[in-house]
Amino acid sequence: MLEEVGARGYAATTVPRVVAAARVSRNSFYAMFEDKLDCFLALCDEEAVGLFDAVSAAAPEPDWRSAVRRGMAAYLRWWEDRPAFSRAYFTEMPAAGPAAVEQRERQSDPYRQMFAALGARARAEEPDLPPMLALTPRLAVVGVTELVAEEVRGGRIGKLSKLRDDVADAIITLIAS
Repeated sequence: MLEEVGARGYAATTVPRVVAAARVSRNSFYAMFEDKLDCFLALCDEEAVGLFDAVSAAAPEPDWRSAVRRGMAAYLRWWEDRPAFSRAYFTEMPAAGPAAVEQRERQSDPYRQMFAALGARARAEEPDLPPMLALTPRLAVVGVTELVAEEVRGGRIGKLSKLRDDVADAIITLIAS
């Protein structure tokens, strides 16, 4: 599914192409998935777990600012290391329809919770920080996601890691204000 959507786009991807690329039978495909959309959403779910695990590995940093920097480096590198999935996720997800868009929204929830926890950690480590706005975690997720999407759509997947410091600084500023 990843190879096909990454190469052809979601609309042009067909179950026969997926089963041929995977070297499995149609029966095997349909034993696991309801249809093309179900397979694509399963792919996105599986990859989302790997991404969140990579970003979460930054939590043990000695302070919240270092955790943001390490987490952002992991996030950007993860997308950069997976150009086919980056294109499939950021450019083809809307073509998969409302269920895919809803799934993408659900996949944002753990990141909102992570940014809320970082805000709480920041205030525990730096009690003089003002209270964090309730909208901050959502702004952080939407902002970073859309920035990465713009880079992917612009053909700059291989340069995502170069944004690390600027994006981390922006998120730190957002959390601290």
